[in-house]
Amino acid sequence: MKNYLFTSERLGFRNWIETDKEPYAKMNQDKDVMEYFPSIKTKEETYDQVTRFQKHFTDFGFTFFAVDILETNEFIGFIGMINTSFKASFTPCKEIGWRLQKSSWGFGYATEGAKRCLEYGFNQLNFKEIFAITPLKNSKSENVMLKIGMQKQGTFEHPQIEDGHWLKTEMYYKVSK
Repeated sequence: MKNYLFTSERLGFRNWIETDKEPYAKMNQDKDVMEYFPSIKTKEETYDQVTRFQKHFTDFGFTFFAVDILETNEFIGFIGMINTSFKASFTPCKEIGWRLQKSSWGFGYATEGAKRCLEYGFNQLNFKEIFAITPLKNSKSENVMLKIGMQKQGTFEHPQIEDGHWLKTEMYYKVSK
């Protein structure tokens, strides 16, 4: 049995463990999963990212949580919150995000998990507001943002994406407690 910090109806949320690295690396090399990111991630980049997620949890008590389907114990990706690591007009802020393996798309997991993370952030962590970002063309993520009660605030030029790249302009959403 994995040690969940909290659960939703179908999902368990926890810190990352060693056995998450391989399936997460496979997920980060899937072109469909990574469609709205500048590139797919190497195994090393993925392992480094997991280490950063673990450190974020140790330092702050929250992260982009590893997520399992409770019924099967299957790791399906992440849903959670981090402190942003870039500069924009709305940062610093708490950012909610999700990335799920393709086989788990279409079941409402992102929406269910994001709603539960918002509850956790507001009620257990006492966040006052939470933001989400996505590239302009990512209507699937934007739909999740709308379903969890977020409101569009505007657009910005992501400072970590090169000028001229089709993903440079992103939109940001916010929800308050």
